[in-house]
Amino acid sequence: MKLPGYEDTYMCRETIYNAIYALPVGELKKELIICLRQGKSTRKPRAGGVDRRGQIPEMVSIHMRPPEIENRVMPGHWEGDLIKGKMNASAVGTLVERTSDYLILARMRDATATSAVEGFSAALNRMPLELRKSMTYDQGREMVKHAEITQRAGVAIYFCDPHSPWQRGSNENINGLIRQYLPKGTDLSGVTQEELDAIAYQLNIRPRQRFNYDCPIEVISKVFKEQTENPASTH
Repeated sequence: MKLPGYEDTYMCRETIYNAIYALPVGELKKELIICLRQGKSTRKPRAGGVDRRGQIPEMVSIHMRPPEIENRVMPGHWEGDLIKGKMNASAVGTLVERTSDYLILARMRDATATSAVEGFSAALNRMPLELRKSMTYDQGREMVKHAEITQRAGVAIYFCDPHSPWQRGSNENINGLIRQYLPKGTDLSGVTQEELDAIAYQLNIRPRQRFNYDCPIEVISKVFKEQTENPASTH
């Protein structure tokens, strides 16, 4: 963001967020927060939380990912997460494909590692094999059985650094949109897969500026067709 009279000076997003949450008071603060994408009344420090390093066996770091995943050229690489329900007793899995922002929502029985294996494996296996290459995830304890997901769905799994949500930026952004349909405090155990598919569809037909206002369904169809017709074009 350029400031008048300071053309060579930029203000980062974190500074703007901190100013909005820390400085205004009363109605002005409420009005500014409503304008933010996720409209949260409070903001957690980016470095907060518990360090989970060493708790997940045989993790492969995000820094070991092949470069084609980073540059978003090759389709079939996903970012994953859980959104938790009331009292953290229920959850829904979210998967976002990096080249297209295409979203899959996976029903889970609960937020355990066993449910993560079953939910994510079933969701990924609904996609063609060519679109099941990798998944990038944080170091949540629900991924302690990640090797089983690899075995069932054929995806390599890479883990982000602790406290680094920007390393799954596509997933973090769309989770805020999903919360418009599944607000915090909702009991997610009663949500059916059909209802989740309907939510995902609504978000998958929403035009994206980064794709010249094509929607994720159009983009993933296009890149998948290009890959299957000319596999060398995406390498």
